[in-house]
Amino acid sequence: MSSLESIRSRERVEEVPPVKRIVLDRPPTAVPPPELDGASRRRPAVAGPERLRLEGVSVHYGGQAAVKDVSLSVHQGEVLALIGPSGCGKTTLLRTLNRLTELTPGASRGGSVLLDGAEVHELPDTDLRARVSMVFQQPNPFPMSIFDNVAFALREQSRKRPRRREIEPQVVDALRRAGLYEEVREDLHRPALRLSGGQQQRLCIARAIALRPEVLLMDEPCSALDPRSTETIEQLIGELRRELAVVIVTHNLQQAHRVADRVAFMYLGDLVEHGEVEQVFRVPRAPRTRDYVKGVFG
Repeated sequence: MSSLESIRSRERVEEVPPVKRIVLDRPPTAVPPPELDGASRRRPAVAGPERLRLEGVSVHYGGQAAVKDVSLSVHQGEVLALIGPSGCGKTTLLRTLNRLTELTPGASRGGSVLLDGAEVHELPDTDLRARVSMVFQQPNPFPMSIFDNVAFALREQSRKRPRRREIEPQVVDALRRAGLYEEVREDLHRPALRLSGGQQQRLCIARAIALRPEVLLMDEPCSALDPRSTETIEQLIGELRRELAVVIVTHNLQQAHRVADRVAFMYLGDLVEHGEVEQVFRVPRAPRTRDYVKGVFG
């Protein structure tokens, strides 16, 4: 072997990395696969009494059916997520639960919506919307102070306009429950419109829960928010469900999996399938549900 070949042979040997041997003092253990995103953070649902019952609910705009014969129940202590593609009737159904749909000209409703056993159409609308409150897609704080935004709902429900000191404990309590008080406690007179988008949405939630409703309706509450604010709102939903029932409309399937206990999938006005969140996402019964959660359409 020539000297050049000898040098090249040594170089090839040197390129091989050394073998390292690891001595184990116990047999290796397989690591279990990770849970689905959000599943580890979800606390087990503790369903309480039934708050809302929908029996054969249909909604028409003129001659066009937007919701078709939907029957569902909503319990305290759980989050129900309404999912489905755009235009499938999710928001229409949500707005029907506190009679906001009837504000749309030409809208009509069939079937029954029962709140604690009472038909919602037999309740005064102001009383109903105090018990079944709503948070909208875009934050909509009033052009007034942080304090007055929350106090507005309390004053509207009072026969005699209460003074600030009389309702201040309720305002502070609502802001605390909405996870906002510590950020604004030193400046409750600040105009609400100067808050960030995420803070404005939490202020709207505080306003919605100030009267301690039994049901909170949320129409895509995070669609206009950044990821950090979205995470804060989702954590808040988990806290609020301890004291009331939450119904949320969302196009974000990951969000539905993170926050919901039960899921209802709607398509073209029909309630295709509903059940526990893990069942609907892992082993859906209906082919349309399976295609939707797998991203085939939507």
